[in-house]
Amino acid sequence: MIRVVLTSIPVNDQAKAEKFYTEKLGFVVKQKVPVHGMFWLTVVPPDEPNAPELVLEPQGFEAAQVYYKHLYDNKIPCTALGCDNVQAEYDRLTKLGVTFLAPPTPGGEFPANAVFDDTCGNYVMISEPPPA
Repeated sequence: MIRVVLTSIPVNDQAKAEKFYTEKLGFVVKQKVPVHGMFWLTVVPPDEPNAPELVLEPQGFEAAQVYYKHLYDNKIPCTALGCDNVQAEYDRLTKLGVTFLAPPTPGGEFPANAVFDDTCGNYVMISEPPPA
């Protein structure tokens, strides 16, 4: 069986990303290993230490920089993260100074979602499961 163990978000500043993803979003660092002047840096939810790891990967290649800049300039999320209640997360994160593109969309046929700026060159969507 194949399963997700790692997924990555290319960031333009690893130190800033580590601070944002831990202090604002609430993740905890699982791995931080020096590699060629950067880090192999992964985070996980604090209540799920064995969850798939989110790699905060440097945007080292020019092609990646161009691609993610186009996504950012066009306000397209680079990935989606899940939560149980988008409105509650929106309220919590807004109080912490996180900038969203707009208030959450309501749920219904599609999951409720909202898109925020991760301050490291990306927009990221948070989404909750649709009602059963």
